[in-house]
Order: sequence, then structure tokens, then C-alpha cells
Amino acid sequence: MSQLDGLWRRVLEQLDREFAQILDRALGGEDITLEEGERLFAAEGLELNALLLVADELRRRRVGDVVTYVINRNINFTNVCVKRCGFCAFSRGHREEEAYFLPVDEVVRRAREAWELGATEVCIQAGLPPKMSGYYYVDLAQAIKRELPELHIHGFSPEEVWYGAVRARCSVEDYLRALKGAGVGSLPGTSAEILDDELRKRISPGRITVAQWIEVITTAHRLGIPTTATIMYGHVETNRHKAAHLALLRDIQRQTGGFTEFVPLSFVAEEAPMYRKRLVPGVRPGATGAEVVKMYAVSRLMLNNWIPNLQASWVKEGPKFAQFCLNAGCNDFMGTLINESISTAAGAQYGQRLKPREMRRLIRDIGRIPAERTTTYQIRRLFPPDGDDHYDPLDLLDDGAAEARFGSYQALVQRQDLRFSQLRHLVQVPTIRAAEQETDRT
Repeated sequence: MSQLDGLWRRVLEQLDREFAQILDRALGGEDITLEEGERLFAAEGLELNALLLVADELRRRRVGDVVTYVINRNINFTNVCVKRCGFCAFSRGHREEEAYFLPVDEVVRRAREAWELGATEVCIQAGLPPKMSGYYYVDLAQAIKRELPELHIHGFSPEEVWYGAVRARCSVEDYLRALKGAGVGSLPGTSAEILDDELRKRISPGRITVAQWIEVITTAHRLGIPTTATIMYGHVETNRHKAAHLALLRDIQRQTGGFTEFVPLSFVAEEAPMYRKRLVPGVRPGATGAEVVKMYAVSRLMLNNWIPNLQASWVKEGPKFAQFCLNAGCNDFMGTLINESISTAAGAQYGQRLKPREMRRLIRDIGRIPAERTTTYQIRRLFPPDGDDHYDPLDLLDDGAAEARFGSYQALVQRQDLRFSQLRHLVQVPTIRAAEQETDRT
């Protein structure tokens, strides 16, 4: 018997029998239960090491050694929001000095710039402006698609869809049909946070309910609109909350098959009101490193049979730790982003952009194979495992030039020409469609 054989035997002997049986069941292709997932979230020491090994093995069996990324741009067109979520440092009241708004032509310009730099996707999310025209999101999508018909719009969270439907006085289904008709290709599954109503009332009172989130997501899937799925953790949730959240997503995927990926997002506490101002008793300063890798590993074990793609967030964790998380069950490295405002506002140290060539280097450095994907995980380009002679337009921009060209969130909130107080009429102008509906009602 080799020294390694003896080592692994001693490791296995020291594992709790119940814990080892859960890992064995997962390796056998079985779905583990909510209670078993809760037990895995409590892993420490040798148990944690064993959990990571099993997650990595299941990842290898399910999706192989390819790690994907997408060339995309985030466009957070306003930070004005009628909600006051305790975890959000991005939102501003409509009268605040830092309240900004990007007019439609500026959003289109940013989308066009991204397309010219090789992006295949724009992610459109923002705050919920007061008195917004109901079909504003629809008109925004139409404007982008008129200019850039081949660009994929990954836009509008379930919270935004619900808000749009309320403002437009129509059903969620009708609103989603309008978004799809305007060219929206997929929805980000954000605003999920933790799918537990009691907890949501603590960290985000006034946010959509669990039932409403599910209604938007399942209706989108039924209409042929794929979505992502997310979780936001590291604040006041328990291991039970996290396991139940994963079990609920798994149940939805069993029914609809509409999730393209799962994206764990750790809570960034530095500027979040509920942490900085101590608005929520017991809130933690974000997830620890151990909690992050457990989140990825347990997600792989619980979702592996249903959602194959698990995304490591370099924005939340930094590129180097996100690279490590690729060994904890992940197979996707997010996107280039170009701009990111929401995590940046909360105090994240990363998030403006990451060059495709740098992503490929990080992926290769752990022995994996990089590939550029589409939003829906079709492979556009598979790169060799060694060497890289490919340069995307984003790779050719040095950091100084990129900063000057794209700006930053800090610079954006200081721009006088984009003050919401001066431009609010643009988001409140009734659309032709809304006017027609109002005429029909009268």
C-alpha cells in the first residue's frame, strides 16, 4: 500500500459516518436532501477537504475540464430606487445628489461600444425609479435591438419585471411577453437573495415575496425565456436557509428546465446600510473564505443533476480566490463586465472589468481549458490548454485608457449632466403603448 493510499484511508476513517454516506450518495449520482445539504454546510477540517474533492469530481464528470466565460458589459442605467434594501449600497433616493440616470441614447451608445469591443451580451439592471412609465424597460430593450439586433440582452430581474408589470397595469405574463417581443433574450435571476419570506422581511422589507419571485421565474421559463438563478449569502442566514434555497431552485428546475446557471453571490458588507449602520441585528461582515467554498461545493452536490453550470464570482471574491473556487465545483468564470456599479458601490474591490486574456490565464494556471461562451452556454471559441496568441479588443486597452473610456461608478455619480433630478422626465414619459392602453380603459 502506498503512502497516499494510507493517507486517504486515514482521512476516510476520521469522517463522520453520516457525512461520508452523504458524499457517497452524491458520488453515486443521487440527489441529496435539504437536511443533508444543511449537514454539508457545517463541514470543517477534513470534512471540508473531502467535500471539496467530491464537488470537484462531480464537476469533472458533469461538465469536464472546460471553464467558460462571456464577453459582456453591465449597464446599470440608474441608481434611483423606491426600495430601501438593507444590503444595497447602490440605491439612492430621487432627490439625492448622487442620483443618476442614463438616457436611452446613452444606454444604446454603451451597448454599441461593447459590441464593437467584442461583447455578445449586455446585462441591463438598475434601481426602480419612482413614477416610471410602465413599459420603459420594453422601450429600452427595443432601442438596443434596433441598433444591435445580434446583441443578446440579459436584462431585468424578477423585481424589475414585477415593478414594470405593476406600473403597466398588466399581468406578469403579458409583461414578459412584451419584453421577449422587444428582444430580451434572458433574465438575471437576481433579487432572490435568500428565498425565505421571514428572512427577506429582515434584510429587505418591501422586496418581492418568494411566491412573486417564483411566479416571474417560472412564467419566464414557460414562455421560453431562460434565466439564471442566484443566492446572496453571508449576512444573517443559517445553513438551513441556504440548503432550503438550493432545494427550492432544484425543484423549480425539475419542473421547468429554464435555469442556465447558478450564481452564488457573497454579501459585500463594507458600505451596506444594514451592516455599516447596524440596522439588522446579528448581521455578519460577509462570508468567510470557508463559507464561500462551502457554498460552491454544496451547490454542486445539490444541483449537479439539474443545473450543470456553476459560476465563480471574481467580482465578489477577487480573481485569485475565484480561481481557487474553480476547484470547488465551479465551471464558469463570469464575464468581462466592462462596468459594474452595484457591487462596487457596496465596497467590492473588483468589478470594473477583467480582460478575456487574463481570464484565460487564470483558467489555464489551474490546469483547465478556457472557452468563450454565449449567454446560454453555447461555446463560441475553445482555446488550447497551453499558449495563447489570441487578443480580443478588450485585451489591447491598457488600464489607463480603459478608465478614461469607460469611466467608473465613482465618476458616474458625480456627473452633473446625468443627474436624475434633471432627467427624470425621460423615464416618466408615457410610451405609445401605455397611452393606447389608457385610451382603451377610458
